[in-house]
Amino acid sequence: MFPTFDHVFLLVEENHSFDQVMVASAMPYLTSLAEQFGLCTQYHSPTHPSIGNYLALTCGTVLTNDDSYSGSFDVDNIARRLIGAGRRWKAYCDSLPAVGYLDSHFPYVTRHNPFSYYTDVTTDNRQHQNLVPFAPYFMQDLKADSLLDFSFIVPDILHDAHSASLGDADSWLRANVGPLISSDLLKSKGLLIITFDEGDVNDNAGGGGHVATLLISSKNVRRQSATSYSHVNTLRTIMEALGLPGPFPGGADGAQPMSEFFE
Repeated sequence: MFPTFDHVFLLVEENHSFDQVMVASAMPYLTSLAEQFGLCTQYHSPTHPSIGNYLALTCGTVLTNDDSYSGSFDVDNIARRLIGAGRRWKAYCDSLPAVGYLDSHFPYVTRHNPFSYYTDVTTDNRQHQNLVPFAPYFMQDLKADSLLDFSFIVPDILHDAHSASLGDADSWLRANVGPLISSDLLKSKGLLIITFDEGDVNDNAGGGGHVATLLISSKNVRRQSATSYSHVNTLRTIMEALGLPGPFPGGADGAQPMSEFFE
């Protein structure tokens, strides 16, 4: 049986394939986490470019591949399920200029935050208040033990390896998410999933490339898996980890959760 968690976190890095990250050890902190916790070695993103992958991670479907898309989507998604179940969530967005801000503002981009497209959020003033700047809110909530059921962590494009180096992304991860990983909260009742939206532009394996994905919790019993996974498996895993009932959104309904890491 899949274990449930009080808190689930999803953090997405950008545009680098598995070999660039893990084999080349370009992110030594992330590599050290992979040695301690769970690593998917055969995980592939479904598409290029970014936006479709972020949508797949949260609604189970690649709704568009237009990174300039400015509309909204009225589709089943994890925010809708959380709201319907009376559960609480936030998107902690690095460099977001203000709470509830719904547009891009360099170096923050909306295409890396799928919740800025779902009508469950965009048409509800209460819900789009759940889009908050990463600093100072994340660390405040961690220290106050007030993190919610589900947290989506959005590094900006200078901190997610999109427009700067993997080393820069690794340093940001260590400084800003390291405290969560070493916290009693994660050790006792939390699950953190770190993945990449897509691989290198020349990597089309699986549609969007072979990427690194880590599952970090105190309940891990498996360090590595060569099972084939994708973003819909991550969505299914998150929803089962939170105890949300099916049927699940989009392709997540037919996907297997990554339960082997906890059995």
